[in-house]
Amino acid sequence: MGMKTRTTRRKFSAKFKAEVAIEALKERETTQDLCRRYDLHATQISQWKNEFLQRSASVFEGNKEKKENEKAEKATDQLYSKIGKLEMENDFLKKSLKKLGRL
Repeated sequence: MGMKTRTTRRKFSAKFKAEVAIEALKERETTQDLCRRYDLHATQISQWKNEFLQRSASVFEGNKEKKENEKAEKATDQLYSKIGKLEMENDFLKKSLKKLGRL
């Protein structure tokens, strides 16, 4: 039985992903050529291209929409933080009650 070598996942910057997606959209080269040039799988290039197209409209969003999204995101983060604190309190109280023999 041979040992398997573990491969680490490569991480790509947003700038690199955008560059590859734009090159794919230009269609000056085939996907296979892009795969060879960037050492990527065709599926990865296709995913980045689709994500780029889906998110491109956000470039033209007004500041109002951006601020609303940021405000909603901040509120969501605060709620998740509160949930975490409440879960910790519940766990503490359960342990305390068990020690007192009441649960």
